[in-house]
Amino acid sequence: MQSDKIKRISLWSGPRNISTALMYSFAQRNDTKVFDEPLYAYYLSNSRAKAYHPGADVILKTMENDGERVVEMMLNYSEKSIVFFKNMTHHILGLDRSFMKQIINVILTRDPKEMLPSFAKVIDNPTMSDVGYKLHLDLINYFDLYDIDYVVLDAKKVLLNPEGVLRQFCKIIDIPFDINMLQWSPQQREEDGVWAKYWYANVHKSSGFSRYKPKNEPFPEYLIPLLNECQPYYNQLQKLALT
Repeated sequence: MQSDKIKRISLWSGPRNISTALMYSFAQRNDTKVFDEPLYAYYLSNSRAKAYHPGADVILKTMENDGERVVEMMLNYSEKSIVFFKNMTHHILGLDRSFMKQIINVILTRDPKEMLPSFAKVIDNPTMSDVGYKLHLDLINYFDLYDIDYVVLDAKKVLLNPEGVLRQFCKIIDIPFDINMLQWSPQQREEDGVWAKYWYANVHKSSGFSRYKPKNEPFPEYLIPLLNECQPYYNQLQKLALT
């Protein structure tokens, strides 16, 4: 485990989730520094995703492309007593995962029936490698194998009871709950990644966690095969999530 007393939290999320809202939530704490997807350029530089992710060229030019250097930063940043890294699970790729023994690992999932149509509005014809459900279970298996603690959050459960879930989460990771985590000003943040204009329109208009609303639009027929692939993994994940 890490030798210092800094709490290093890594959120391992799937896309089109409430990961940015959670990052904004932690950004309201005076004791916390947040980082937005520090492994994004590493992911783009080592996958075919750079061909279809909006803003890929700018991301690759302005961010650290070396995943090992990013991990080193995650393990050594020490200007605040709590550090919150918003990460995407699929950004890990082939990185040595042993660093996860030194951080607080949080898996964030969302019902694929709600996530996939939203994601497909930005990324055409997504695949399992884009959306993270299998990778979440792979991570959990890794955590279980090496006796690494982790917490699972489900987007719906957070939105139905943000204060309750966040209080429970803070207690688990041994930090005081801060009521300021429940609201923020509707605006961009300086920590936003350069990709914010493509993905963050809704959270920039928000002043807190949005009230959960079921999706009523018909599910796109062309996404049904991917939904059927994702659903069994999600069913396992949501059973582990805080309520």
